[in-house]
Amino acid sequence: MSLQHVLAEAAAELALFAALGFLLFSLDDLAVDAIYLGRRLWRALFVYRRHPRSSALSLKSGESGWLVVFIPAWDEANVIAAMLRATLERFDHPDFTLLVGYYRNDPATRLAIEAVPDPRVQAVEVPANGPTTKADCLNHLYAFLVRHEAASGRRARGIVLHDAEDLVHPLELRIFDRLIGRAGLVQLPVVPLPDPASPWIAGHYCDEFAESHGKELVVREAVGASIPLAGVGCAISREAIARLAAAHDGKPFAGGSMTEDYEMGLRLGTLGERTMFVRLPEEPGSPGVVASRGHFPSTLGAAVRQKARWLGGIAFAGWDRLGWRGGLGERWFRLRDRRGPLAAVLLLAGYLAALLWAQLWLAAALGAPVPPQPSPLLETLLQVNFALLMWRTLMRIAFTTRLYGFGEGLASVPRILAGNLIAILAASRALFLHAGGGPKQWDKTAHVFPGQTVRP
Repeated sequence: MSLQHVLAEAAAELALFAALGFLLFSLDDLAVDAIYLGRRLWRALFVYRRHPRSSALSLKSGESGWLVVFIPAWDEANVIAAMLRATLERFDHPDFTLLVGYYRNDPATRLAIEAVPDPRVQAVEVPANGPTTKADCLNHLYAFLVRHEAASGRRARGIVLHDAEDLVHPLELRIFDRLIGRAGLVQLPVVPLPDPASPWIAGHYCDEFAESHGKELVVREAVGASIPLAGVGCAISREAIARLAAAHDGKPFAGGSMTEDYEMGLRLGTLGERTMFVRLPEEPGSPGVVASRGHFPSTLGAAVRQKARWLGGIAFAGWDRLGWRGGLGERWFRLRDRRGPLAAVLLLAGYLAALLWAQLWLAAALGAPVPPQPSPLLETLLQVNFALLMWRTLMRIAFTTRLYGFGEGLASVPRILAGNLIAILAASRALFLHAGGGPKQWDKTAHVFPGQTVRP
């Protein structure tokens, strides 16, 4: 058997494996699309004809409660002061406190927090050398809140989570205040900010979040699955977090997890708490949504580290820690959450097959024998997958365009390749870390605060 024939057989087997996997994943995605589009049609025909569309400013007023914002910080001296000043200026709410956690061996972050002298900002020292895990820092903030409530005689209405680089929306506390009594958890959309210096790496986050927080979480809630926290732009009712704390020795955040935010949403759902994803415009007819905004990693290495942490915490550790619970909708979305490593394997197989076929046809163009044609089964699979890929690409363009405009929508097409490369590298890193017992400390990336020039 010639080398060319061996390479052709290898390419065909890799292509068949990838094509079958992509077909299953694409049909899974198509089911999500069908539910999303069906839900939009139903609401347009039967809901919005009888009731006006809601907006942040149309929510009924009520008695405001005390909201406490947890901001864990490790090595954030470059951004935390700017973030705190912007947050104090932007929040439209009469009663909130910013609890900022820092480590005793991080004096630069402590000094940056103290450079914002406002009674609504309280620095909370973690009595350990950092970094530990983000969840550990959050648990120290929760313990401080419990002590503060006991000393002051006040009880918070809800806990809001933000990171040190977030640009908060002025109206988000208004939404949390009105809805936290109806749900144990409320999650707003996360909208990554475009970075002109990193159109491919940072830009691919814009595309992925536009679709996942524009469609995926909407469908997730519609089928009765728990909403995972994104770690920012979300609120947990005081009663719900107290239930978690009581069940875990006073520590509501999973200290051994690198995706404690994701886990908290699912754990609250398991306890019977309602989890709610809320996507509201600022006012009726406004194109802008109330969301948490911020910059995401702009270099390949930083993006791979972040995605590896997400993949490892959700797909590998999440399987062990959370198992398979709940109804059909819950199990379906847990399966979707955990398919990332397999998707990376399929992508790698597909790219390897394409590379082998390209080499064979190049050799044929130079005079070597023409490689054998794909089998009828593989050819049919490739045609079906190509049609489904075109549909997926149109969906990506549509959701990115809705948030960022048509130019970014078109740019989302080549950025699919950047996202695939990051996914493959992140999956290999996540597998390596998981085999070694998982990360033992906060595996954070460098942050940049966008400043006050960004539109709310």
